[in-house]
Amino acid sequence: MAGYKIDRQLAEFGEHVRGWRMVLGLTAQQVSERAGITRDTLRKIEAGDPSAGFGNVAQVMRALGVLDQVVEAVDPLGSDIGRLRAGSLAKKRAR
Repeated sequence: MAGYKIDRQLAEFGEHVRGWRMVLGLTAQQVSERAGITRDTLRKIEAGDPSAGFGNVAQVMRALGVLDQVVEAVDPLGSDIGRLRAGSLAKKRAR
């Protein structure tokens, strides 16, 4: 979907990341150290900046203890439609 803007979703995701950090009582410094990233990169993630990088986001999710939940949330077999079309998972590519 060329041109589709996901800015709002990225900003909301960043707010949720910050929310988890606050709920856990962790400072930005603590989370960035646990994730192995800079505080500036964490700031980008929390601001919804798409340049932060997927690997960095995953490291932050791990540092917050929610990476397993995130991975589970995108499992196609966790949805009715995914289970109905489970045979499609064996294909090499979607058509």
